[in-house]
This record gives sequence, structure tokens and C-alpha cells, in this order.
Amino acid sequence: MAKFNKDSVGGTVLVVFLLSLVCSIIVAGSAVALKPAQEEQKQLDKQKNILNVAGLLQEKSNVKDIYAKFIESRFVNLDTGEYVANEDNSQQAIASDQDKARIRSRAKTAEVYLVKDVQGQIQQVILPIYGTGLWSVMYGLVSVQPDGNTINGITYYQHGETPGLGGEIENPNWQKVFKNKKLFNSENQPAIKIVKGQAPADEHSVDGLSGATLTANGVQGTFDYWFGSNGFSKYLEKLQAGAN
Repeated sequence: MAKFNKDSVGGTVLVVFLLSLVCSIIVAGSAVALKPAQEEQKQLDKQKNILNVAGLLQEKSNVKDIYAKFIESRFVNLDTGEYVANEDNSQQAIASDQDKARIRSRAKTAEVYLVKDVQGQIQQVILPIYGTGLWSVMYGLVSVQPDGNTINGITYYQHGETPGLGGEIENPNWQKVFKNKKLFNSENQPAIKIVKGQAPADEHSVDGLSGATLTANGVQGTFDYWFGSNGFSKYLEKLQAGAN
């Protein structure tokens, strides 16, 4: 049998190959082993964001217990506004003249979150929204009161906007300005307006973000789309009428 020469070109290649193989196995094994923990943390973060916008997140509280006690998730068919049993992630293209959020397509269904009191009565409905800002897709949640029109709170929890400028969409002081604003006007059309500078004291206007006009435009487009006819408007109409 020929003696293995680790200093030869073939020996070097073989050593590198074996080391790469071992490292790949270790990395792959770690990824598989850590995946359940990663998924659990992802789910926990989602629940925290939902409880936060609902005003139910408390320091040192058990997130899972509070979520299980007060939150019920449902799937909504966005074309009809009706609850459906199962999620449908098949993508529907959005016509360019309607794509105010600049997202190109959306799923047929959306997961919404009903916030209930201890008697099981709906106190809020939390809706997921997303749209493109200056640098990134901005993901947020809007809490709506049972009248289907009054904002109870908003949060943006994932984005890549410029810190100190567009990143101010995360600022609680800016987010709280949305509280008690009305989503729709008397014609039931989307009415939230992100105003450059200081907004007038009315039920639809919100101060813009200083130095972040394009991010503010992205927020405007996000609200226009998700509370328009292709977003949650049909669902909220049914909520207003007590049909959901």
C-alpha cells in the first residue's frame, strides 16, 4: 500500500477536503439542533410585538401566558373580508397603480389578532402592515378599536431605515401620536395623512418625520394600501357592522 504523503499536493487537497467536510457536518448539525430554539424565539418576539401594541406587555410578565389568555389569531380573506379556517400564502400581484405600499404582491389571506377581555369580548383588533420606505420594507402592527376605525396604537418592529431619521418610526413618542386617530373619512376612504412639519389638530393628520421625507412617504403609502380596497377595508367594514 502506498504511503500517504500529507505534504504532497494530493495530500493537501485531501486534508482540506476532510476538514471542510467535518466543518460542514458540524455547522449543519448545529443549524438543525438550534432550529427549534430559533423558531421558539421568533414566535416569542412576534407575541411580544402583538402584546406591546395592544398595551398588554408588562415588565417581567410571562409573555406566553398573557398571549394565550387575551389573544386569538384568525385568518382573513382580504378579497372578501371574511374569516377563513386556513392560511393561504399564494401571492396575488398588485397592479402598479394600486401598489401604494410598493410591495408588488400580497398573500390572499392575512393573520389578524383579536384582543379579548376576561369575558371574551373583543377590545381591539391588531392588523399586520408592511410597505417600502427609503431603504427597506418596514413591518408594523396597527391596533384598531372594535368600531373598525379608531386607532388604538401602532408599532414598527422591523425595518432598515436610517437611525435618527427614518428610524424614528420606532420612536414611541411618534407612534403614540396615532392613538385615537381615525383611519377612514366620512366616505369610508383611507384618511390618515402623514404631514410634513407640524400636522393640524384633526382626527386624521400625523406629524411627519423630520429629515426623513421618503420614509414618511413609505408610511403614508403603507396606510393608503392596507386600509384601502385591496387591504383590510372590507374586513373592517364587517367589523364596524358587527358581522365579524
